[in-house]
Amino acid sequence: MKAALISLGSVSSRMTLEAMKNYFEVVDDIDIRSIEVDLDVGKLDILYKGKPIDKYDCVFAKGSFRYAQLLRSVTMALYDTTYMPIKAEAFTIGHNKLLTHLALQVYKIPMPKTYLASSPAAAKKVLEKINYPIIMKFPSGTGGKGVMYAEGFAAASSLLDALETLKQPFLIQEYVETEGTDIRAIIVGDKVVAAMKRKAEKGETRANIHAGGKGEPIELDYYAKKIAVTAAQSIGAEVCGVDLLEGTKGPLVIELNVSPGLQGITKATKINVADKIAKYLYKKTKELSESGKEKTASKIFEDLGIKGPEKATQQIISNLDFRSNRILLPEVITNIAKLNEKDEVVIKANKGKIFIEKY
Repeated sequence: MKAALISLGSVSSRMTLEAMKNYFEVVDDIDIRSIEVDLDVGKLDILYKGKPIDKYDCVFAKGSFRYAQLLRSVTMALYDTTYMPIKAEAFTIGHNKLLTHLALQVYKIPMPKTYLASSPAAAKKVLEKINYPIIMKFPSGTGGKGVMYAEGFAAASSLLDALETLKQPFLIQEYVETEGTDIRAIIVGDKVVAAMKRKAEKGETRANIHAGGKGEPIELDYYAKKIAVTAAQSIGAEVCGVDLLEGTKGPLVIELNVSPGLQGITKATKINVADKIAKYLYKKTKELSESGKEKTASKIFEDLGIKGPEKATQQIISNLDFRSNRILLPEVITNIAKLNEKDEVVIKANKGKIFIEKY
């Protein structure tokens, strides 16, 4: 199978590229700065160095917020014919803190109390009623850039005077005291493959590794993992970095990153995160490729007027595992059924029989 990595060529991207070569027959390194999008009535073409981009089984596109619109356009053009782990809208949402918070709100993901101030007058009203200290930040930007800390009303007012000259909206967020720590989790598919706790340098409120923060491995509990995975899914990203704070009432999501750095978390956890990503990309690409072959075979049978072969129902013989009068299904059965906790199911039961089917 043939894959491509579209990126800016960062260290993390090179790590991922090399890992992908261990699984795919061909892996092309595509510089996002050499991509053009050709728009015309009824078509959307992607050019690389002036020529139509090759056909790939898998394309992993990533880059900074400055390329969000280009990444969205590329994904819109390729998504229906190529496996891509990040949906088109994720590049717009994930690179904008306001849109991210709106997506989190829809999915009821816990986050710090946040306000959008579109003008100095609106901001002053927020500053008069909010609890201090606070964080002020711009909707765009990653890696802790554009994030400011204000201990009280006077400091916030001074920042507001400076922000007024930039003529752009900004977010005001209640500060959650964590003694300068936060958590970065890397989501791949529906799993947290690595997580680290980051500690900010003395005098610094940002715990980001490239801002001087130090990382150490951490094992998240089930609830924190569920929140992190759901947060990534809320924007349509199968590969995503999720930043959390340990609040008094549980974890709070503060930011999502569709192009997370891998060096810091790999060093801190000793987990080969790039390999986890590459292996997942290969698995999903293979599944979609085989699914496409099955559909083609079914179409051939249909055209010939022949009933296609059906997959045999798989069964096992096992004792029942009861947990507080509830039956826990064997893992092999849940894997075969491919059901997850978001699925609605129809359950039928009579004496000695239980039938479960996706609704």
